[in-house]
Amino acid sequence: MNSEIVESFSAMVREKSIDKDVLAGIIEEIFGIMVKKKYGLEANYDVVVNMDKGDIEIFLEKQIVDTVVDPNTEIGIDELNKRGNDEELEVGEAFVEKLELNSFGRRLINLARQSLNQKIREIEKDVVYNEYSDMLGEIVVGDIYQVRKNDILVNHNKNELILPRNEQIPREKYRKGETVRAIVKEVKKTPNGPVIIISRADNLFLQRLFEIEIPEIYDGVIEIKSIAREPGERAKVAVESQDTRIDAVGACVGMKGVRIHAIVRELNNENIDVINYSAEPEVYILRSLAPAKLKSISIDKKNKKATIVADSDQVSIIVGRGGVNIRLAIKLTGYEIDVIREEKAYEDYEEDIELVDLKEELGDDVVEILINHRFDTAIEVLTATPDKLKEITELSEEKLTEVIEIIKNQFEEEE
Repeated sequence: MNSEIVESFSAMVREKSIDKDVLAGIIEEIFGIMVKKKYGLEANYDVVVNMDKGDIEIFLEKQIVDTVVDPNTEIGIDELNKRGNDEELEVGEAFVEKLELNSFGRRLINLARQSLNQKIREIEKDVVYNEYSDMLGEIVVGDIYQVRKNDILVNHNKNELILPRNEQIPREKYRKGETVRAIVKEVKKTPNGPVIIISRADNLFLQRLFEIEIPEIYDGVIEIKSIAREPGERAKVAVESQDTRIDAVGACVGMKGVRIHAIVRELNNENIDVINYSAEPEVYILRSLAPAKLKSISIDKKNKKATIVADSDQVSIIVGRGGVNIRLAIKLTGYEIDVIREEKAYEDYEEDIELVDLKEELGDDVVEILINHRFDTAIEVLTATPDKLKEITELSEEKLTEVIEIIKNQFEEEE
């Protein structure tokens, strides 16, 4: 029975990576409790566990006396003589007796088993907690075994990891049985055991992917200075080379974009802008808003604010779809960015519009009147002086205002 018990827990040592000495200490503690339950709290005992041999030995020490008062701690000399003890022992000396497990009875043995199992489960929880605490911020690869409404359950080395909805990449589809990569974001202790939270939406996940795909970053030759990200939509990564011979952006993008494309695929086709970091805020902000062209930029370093002026046709590029471009630039640089729109002079437009092409919008009669007054293009109308427009007597002032608004809208639509 001894060897069976030790072997069962030795298997746990192998499977759960529990330290043998720790397990041996727990077994000694549990069997010590069992001895106290049977022989009292004053019992003088020793539990010896040999994990290698698969053996448990329990020794109970009693004082030899003439008259027994406490049978749990004393043994009479007459009883020893009746047993035919080979040792020559006298009153006042200690007698050590080896106890067999069977002598404790089935109830105490079952209690010991239950206590051992409970202790082992607690150790297993601590082992898992410590294991994943050491892996915080690192990438793990697991298999999806359950897709629930608000989270995904992932199997990693027979441990359950949770990918909550807010840590998933939006619009990414997860299917049972698929392999998924994520970082260990949080490890929490709970009464039911450790809860391991993983993430694919965290900025650190993107950073770890860069380290995997780009050796120069892993080796420290290129440093990631800042990351701004809206998962599944777009990300901006500022990098800096510690070696002047190496182009940081070029190394991250790779030949024909092979390196960055590998990361983009992993992130469900999330667009990634890689830019060169600069310690100069003006330069850094300019790069973070590329490819937009700015007319001017003023910096308030104390309050970390930037005011930029740009032509109206560049504002949409600066802001980006749904405002994502400017939000990421603000996160990346740490500067609050205000945009001042400057209307572009119509003379600066590279392409004009022939009025004959606006018959549908203006009407045939209006176009004919304008052409008769030597207005052949849209810009000619928009740049005409008030006196020049007053010469068009066939059109009322109200109608002329309407015509100009219609023509302006054509240019805004082209932007």
